[in-house]
Parts: sequence; structure tokens; C-alpha cells
Amino acid sequence: MSVERPLPAGPLVLGGDLGGTSTRIVIADSEGNVVGRGAAAGGNPTSHPASAAANFGQALHAALAGLDASEVKAAVVGMAGGSALGRPDVAARFDEAWTGAGLTVAPDYIGDLEVAFASGTPQPGGIVLIAGTGSNVGLVRDHQLVRTVGGHGWLLGDEGSGFWLGREAVRSVLQALDLREPLGLLEQTVVQTVLPDRDPNSVAQREGYDALRDDLVRTVNSRPPVMLAELAPAVIAAYAQDDETARGLVKRAAELLTETVARLKTSSDQGPMVLAGSVAGESSPVGQLIRQHFAGEVLTARDGVGGATWLALGALDPTLATTANHSRLVEH
Repeated sequence: MSVERPLPAGPLVLGGDLGGTSTRIVIADSEGNVVGRGAAAGGNPTSHPASAAANFGQALHAALAGLDASEVKAAVVGMAGGSALGRPDVAARFDEAWTGAGLTVAPDYIGDLEVAFASGTPQPGGIVLIAGTGSNVGLVRDHQLVRTVGGHGWLLGDEGSGFWLGREAVRSVLQALDLREPLGLLEQTVVQTVLPDRDPNSVAQREGYDALRDDLVRTVNSRPPVMLAELAPAVIAAYAQDDETARGLVKRAAELLTETVARLKTSSDQGPMVLAGSVAGESSPVGQLIRQHFAGEVLTARDGVGGATWLALGALDPTLATTANHSRLVEH
């Protein structure tokens, strides 16, 4: 049974949100009505170099099904890992996906910071903090990203992020093993997650400590580093059970993120702060501590692809970037 789409009003716009876990595309008409949606797996060309462009194309085709792609007159695509488009081979694959979907308008690729800010507020300027797998902070003025701090990636930065929490959780296990100390709740959970076939309590003998340590180091180093972020929920869960190590890590993560914001925020920037990402979310204790620290308006990013679509409306005609259209697109 087919579902009838609403008839588009006037020209169309396209918004995209390409992240590490998913690719989402929205087509809207000039009145802010969504007339097409598409989704696929991760579209971050840095973390998914082999499949990102193909996933992008798949989502584009799904969103444009039954529509005239040539009617899309403005397009804003938010992308994590967008620096990879500086490589000609990566750019060529994305261009092929774009034109292969029948699109004729040139896409405006922007960073995930701008999309996150636009999804949180229709105001023209303020601060945006993303803390998910990685972490980054940006200053937005007139809907444009004018400066960033952080965002240096897992090897050089990402302090306070999900990756940081996961790495520090593993380090707490290694420290306990080095000191021949009992493993606490968080440490036991880390071992059970990384080495599901090992009993974290079977380390009473010296040989047991060393064997567990070596297995943990070998296993973690054999996996993509970004997978350490998968341990962040374990930290949050242990925090909720008053685990001392987890509480220390959550507190330190919030401190690192607020310190990153402090390197950017000035007294002349009066807009709101928008928080995005699972670590900075309203239900995360890290996010809750951050919200307690800052005075002023602190907002939560909503639907990123909705924010990109709203920016596309503004690119088509600034008078279309209304508060009503913002609410319609990001709070559906």
C-alpha cells in the first residue's frame, strides 16, 4: 500500500545530516512541509571512506522517490568528517552520488556544528557544543560558523567525549591491575564488555592479573580506536550506581568540556548555547553538570537533518527561515 505525499508548494529544498552511524535526507517545500525522506547507514567519509558516498546516494534516491529532483533549488548538507571532501577521490564519489540522484543544484556542505546549532535554535548566533563520540565547540554568527575550538580527533583531543570516557575507563582497569587492586563495578563492566569470555574476578593470582592486562591491551589495540566510545554507556551506568571511578570520570569530562567552551566564549557573544550529542544530552550526567555550570539560555539540539533543511530554506529565500518553519522541521 503506497502512502500519498503532500503536494509540494513551490520549489523544493534539501537538507542532509551525514553522521558516523546514519545518513538522513529530507526534502521540503517552500512552506516547510516535508515531502520526502531517505535514510541509510553512516555517511561520514572519514570514518566510512569506502561506503559513505554509496550510503549518501541511497538516502538521496529514497528521499527523492516520486519527486522531480530538478525542482530542488537549494541544498544544505551537514557532514561529520567533511574534511575528507578535500580529497579528489572522495569528492568525486560524492559528486557522482549527487548527480546520480538527478540533482542539478550545487550542494552546500557544512559542518556538523552548524547543523547542530540550527537544530537547537532559530537564533542567528551563539555557542554550540557537540559531545558524542568526539567533542567540538563552535561560535556561530549570522547562521555561519566563524570559529571552532577542540574537535582535534581521538588522537589529539576529543576531551570529555564518549571516546575519552571509554579510554579512561579502560585505563582505570589497567591501573587497578598494575596495582593488584580489586576491580570495582566500572572496571568489571569494562572487562566483561571487551573480553566477554573472561571472568573479571579471576585475577587473584599474579599470573591472572598479568594475563588479563595483556589480553585487554591486545584486544583494545586490535580494534578501531573509535570503538572505545562504545564503553561510554558503561561509565554512565556505573555513575548511576555511585561507582567512585565512574563519578570521577563524569565530573572530569564535564570539566574538560566546559574548559573547551571557555576557550571560545566571550562576553560579547550573547546568544544561547546549544548542546548536542549523547554525552551532552539532557539525560546524561555529563550534560547535566554542563548545564549547571553555564548561566544564560542553554538549549538542546533537536533533529539535525531538520536544522539543515531549515538552513536550506533560508538559502532559498531568507524570509522562509521563520520560527514557525523551524519548529515544523526540527520538532516533528
